[in-house]
Amino acid sequence: MNPQFKLENQLCFPLYAAARKVTGLYTPYFQEIGITYTQYVVFLVLWEQDGLTMGELGKRLYLDNGTLTPLLKKMEEKGYVNRRRCEQDERVVRVYLTEQGRELQNKVLDIPEKVGGCVPLSAEESGTLYQLLYKILA
Repeated sequence: MNPQFKLENQLCFPLYAAARKVTGLYTPYFQEIGITYTQYVVFLVLWEQDGLTMGELGKRLYLDNGTLTPLLKKMEEKGYVNRRRCEQDERVVRVYLTEQGRELQNKVLDIPEKVGGCVPLSAEESGTLYQLLYKILA
């Protein structure tokens, strides 16, 4: 067998598997409050800067419109966000948190610490991994 086709030689596989494992650690916490991991990262960006355009939000989250639109539609149906067309340019849609969306932040305050405690990396290892992953994303 050609070594390039061995699973253990694929850089993409441990990245994929580790990402699934870490995001899976969030699942029980998010199920309690009725959100998904992907919705959580949308909240993180909007809590930081509300009123972003769909394009800005997609760029920050590395998500395309085909993924982002149904995700935001569900969040809007749950009363967490509002999508509004920009008055200056109707093609541009901005996303705003509702009061319910802002209040959700209080319900997730302890989740990052709980999940972080489940990841077997030192602070130094976490910092190195963080830098390497963002280097790949760049």
